[in-house]
Amino acid sequence: MSTPSEPGDERSDARPEPSLSAVVGERRRLINLAYRMLGSLAEAEDAVQETYARWYAMPRSRQEAIASPGAWLTTVAARVCLDVLGSARVRRERYVGEWIPEPLPDRTEWVGGGAAGGGDGPVDPADRVTLDESVNMAFLVVLESMTPAERVAFILHDVFRYPFAEVAGIVGRSAPACRQLAASARRRVREARAQTGPSAEQAVLVRDFKEAWEAKDIEALVGLLDPEAALITDGGGLAGAALRPVEGGERVAQYLVHFAEKVPALVLLERTVNGRPGLVAQHAGATVTVAAFGLAGDRVHRVWAVRNPEKLRPWPGNGPGAPGAGGPPQSWGG
Repeated sequence: MSTPSEPGDERSDARPEPSLSAVVGERRRLINLAYRMLGSLAEAEDAVQETYARWYAMPRSRQEAIASPGAWLTTVAARVCLDVLGSARVRRERYVGEWIPEPLPDRTEWVGGGAAGGGDGPVDPADRVTLDESVNMAFLVVLESMTPAERVAFILHDVFRYPFAEVAGIVGRSAPACRQLAASARRRVREARAQTGPSAEQAVLVRDFKEAWEAKDIEALVGLLDPEAALITDGGGLAGAALRPVEGGERVAQYLVHFAEKVPALVLLERTVNGRPGLVAQHAGATVTVAAFGLAGDRVHRVWAVRNPEKLRPWPGNGPGAPGAGGPPQSWGG
């Protein structure tokens, strides 16, 4: 997959000297890069923070000797992400239940507690992640199946358009090796059926799905679900969630209707999730579940439902100290 990406168009190389504004101006691009590499906004922020800490720890003379601060920052951020990805595999083996990448709202709905790092007001636009096809949930889930080196090489080259000669310097492997890593990653993308379809068509399918679920119409839900559909929920041990995927269109439909009956106060809203049509469930004004969809033809093949409140901080009604951020424990759980 080769996706034109707004962050890739923001590269700024070969500056004559490192002005403060030039260095700080790289932050948005680095956040975009790190989020795609890590699938976690919190971890992306930490990686970028570490990158800047290393820059400012250098004496001024060393900073001035760097021909391209943007390239230096990118190299360091990517290497930090490589380290994080290596340790993340161990951490996620201990994670309670299924692990899903952190879902992101549309920029018009993003609130404090996310990329800006505090408060309940709007986030600084400079810190928002650009929502394009390289961050749709189906794509991010495929990235999770890759080795750290595959993921970094693929994102740098195919998404951010870095030539393999530069990727090699960042990853610490030869250019031919990085080319092979990216090719292997592309095969994973093709084999994973990471389909989304046109946004307008997905919006219609998600709306029909929402209406069928609200009506507790199992037959209608089954008709919208692929026979091999699966529902994956992520509560992280902090909110009710199925510990294993619910598999099969009929079982997914029954599961959804069962919990619609148990939680009548749950409000479903059509919202943009990682740049694609999705659903948000709110309880007492707080976002308690964010659902993204993967398609197979004209049916829903995957539903990824994130309930872990630590992953929902950028969503309306959440953020630090938000009441009811975890939501009713029985919803989407089991």
